[in-house]
Amino acid sequence: MSDLVWTILAAVLMVIGLGGVVIPLLPGLALIWAVALGYGLTVGFGPFGVATMVVLTVLLALSVVLGFVIPKRSTDAHGVSRMSQVAALVGAIIGFFAIPIVGVPIGALIGVLLAERADKQDWTLAWQSTKALAKGLGINVLAQLAVGVVMIATWSVWAAVTLL
Repeated sequence: MSDLVWTILAAVLMVIGLGGVVIPLLPGLALIWAVALGYGLTVGFGPFGVATMVVLTVLLALSVVLGFVIPKRSTDAHGVSRMSQVAALVGAIIGFFAIPIVGVPIGALIGVLLAERADKQDWTLAWQSTKALAKGLGINVLAQLAVGVVMIATWSVWAAVTLL
C-alpha cells in the first residue's frame, strides 16, 4: 500500500482512539500512540518520526499521570477520605467487569458514595464527595481529550512531512 493509504488508515484509527477517551471501550491515548508506532514501522521513521515518537511517548506518560492526579486532587480538595478513594478504585474495577463500556466511572462513583456514607453517616456529605469525584473525572476526560488532540496534531505534522 502507498504511504497515503497508510496515512489515511492511521488517521482514522487515531480518531477512533480519541473516541476511546470519552467511551472507555478502547484504550484511547494508548491506541493513538500504538497507531503512530505502527505508522512509523510501516512508512519509516526517519529523524522526524523518531522525534515525534519521543513527543508522543511523553504525552502518553503525561496522560497517565493526569489520570491519577486530577481525580485525586478533586477528592482531596473536598475532604474525601483515603478509604473512600480506595473504595472508588475498587468500585471502578468491579464496574469494569459488571457494566461494559461505562462501568468504570459508575463503579467509582458508587464506591465513593457508599464508602463516604459509611464513614460520615450522612447521605448529603456522601453525595458532595461523589460530586467532587465526578467533577474530577469530568475534568480528567477533558484533559485526556486535549492530550489526544495534541498527539494527533503532532503525528499529523510527521505524516505531512512524510507525504511531501
